[in-house]
Amino acid sequence: MHIHCKRAYEAAGAADGPRFLVDRLWPRGVSREALDATWLKDVAPSNELRQWFDHRAERWDEFQQRYWQELATCPQHLKPLRDALDAGPITLVYGARDTRCNQAVALRDYLLAHPRHS
Repeated sequence: MHIHCKRAYEAAGAADGPRFLVDRLWPRGVSREALDATWLKDVAPSNELRQWFDHRAERWDEFQQRYWQELATCPQHLKPLRDALDAGPITLVYGARDTRCNQAVALRDYLLAHPRHS
């Protein structure tokens, strides 16, 4: 299972596989055509959690724990990602500036730690 994480402002690549925008908000200045991704708004952290985190690195560990709890309560939202992963690599697209502490990284880690049960 291979999951790439890419900023919305980076060009799509041949190795990306299906691309999924995992932000609650559409990235500024990026057209739908340029992004070339399916928007999975419901997979993104809740507005409350997103606003609390505010991309503050000191809140990363707790953000990840809270986000994983949200993901566990709505496994149906992960189905498109899991289905695409069955066919090969995917790319989780995000708008945040921080490439290490963002919801795409937390989601990737969740999917890797919680594979689909066959």
